[in-house]
Amino acid sequence: MGGRGETIEGPRRSRRGWTLTTLALCAALTLTACNGDDGADAAGTTPGANPAGPSATPTAAATPTATPTPPQGAGPSASAASSKPTAPATAKATPAGKPKSPAPSCDHKMPISPDEIAVNRYTPEGGFHSLIVKHGTWGCGAPDSDGAPFETVGKETFIPIQDDAKITAVTPIVESTENKPITLDALIAWLVAHPNQGLVFRYHLGGKGAIDTLDQVFTP
Repeated sequence: MGGRGETIEGPRRSRRGWTLTTLALCAALTLTACNGDDGADAAGTTPGANPAGPSATPTAAATPTATPTPPQGAGPSASAASSKPTAPATAKATPAGKPKSPAPSCDHKMPISPDEIAVNRYTPEGGFHSLIVKHGTWGCGAPDSDGAPFETVGKETFIPIQDDAKITAVTPIVESTENKPITLDALIAWLVAHPNQGLVFRYHLGGKGAIDTLDQVFTP
């Protein structure tokens, strides 16, 4: 009996050991298969995740704009040159003809000349020689004239002249633009032949209140 019991117990233990071995092997295979699935899942796509990661196309606001830098030594950029204000063109007036020179500036309110007169005529009234004259002053000459005119004022008056007065004359009394001495008789003859010409003379009064010096002023 004792020997059979040992014989039966031996096979039972062997089957139990095989069964445990089989279960252990199956469990190992199962774990391996599960790990393989986990690896595949790890390598695969996780549900709910974005497979492409962050958006590959950044927004325009997030993208910085690069400002081109001109090469060293180069002038201002074309955009800077175009933004520079352009000065307005200055209109050039074409003269229609040769402009006239401006009239010389003068003062119409100049005082009457104290030693210049316009001689119009001669008179022997009162028993002595006298010149009928008008006082005046120099006015403004026209741009195309050769000189300023002598503008007379007031009424005619007479001034006595000495017989021996020193007198000089120019054109038209004599044929010269430089003063030439003449006699009182030559002056009287010319005034009688050409009255009211208004030739301008510079005069000086002597001690008796009569003209002792008379010089004609050349007026072109």
